Amino acid sequence: MTLTAPDVPRSPEPRAPGRPRSNRADEAIIEATLDLLAEGGSIEALAIEAIAARAGVGKATIYRRWAGKEALLHDALVRLKAPPAMPDTGDVREDLLVLARAIGHSRDPRAAKIMPCLMPEAMRSPEQYAAYQQIVEPRRQVMRDVLNRGVARGQLRADLDVELTMSAITGPLLMQKLLRWSPRFDGDETYPEKIVDHVMRSIKA
Repeated sequence: MTLTAPDVPRSPEPRAPGRPRSNRADEAIIEATLDLLAEGGSIEALAIEAIAARAGVGKATIYRRWAGKEALLHDALVRLKAPPAMPDTGDVREDLLVLARAIGHSRDPRAAKIMPCLMPEAMRSPEQYAAYQQIVEPRRQVMRDVLNRGVARGQLRADLDVELTMSAITGPLLMQKLLRWSPRFDGDETYPEKIVDHVMRSIKA
């Protein structure tokens, strides 16, 4: 199965007058998809039949809303990894701290079980990689906007390499969260602050 992006089929627009579309059914289908993935089901093995049974709907109900499994998975994962709210404390360091503390965390506990399982798929398949990028790009854009705003306000260097700075902040935090790379920082709640301050020393105006 390939979760194709950026041209993943999206949910259809509202249909002509007839039987109304149920928001409750939409929610149940998305939740069933995420629950099955969090319980250890692989993307490849996940079946529309299983999703329909868990959601308490018929397969036809799913196909009336999504063109296929790829489109449904895309919408479910976008829901799971919605971008954080844009922080604007007036201080770029504080804004970066808000974002850094959110890296590797989600309001939905299922994310910690689902997202790591997507990485092997993304590494094996260019289509899956493109889909993963489409899902995480809105989160990157929030940090990109914070850094660009810091430059515009004169808080950061005018020649700042924004993409490199995002990698310098995000990379260590993801490695520690997903791989527990350094025992020294395992469970260290101040690690995001240490990373932001370390990077800030080289990027501040």
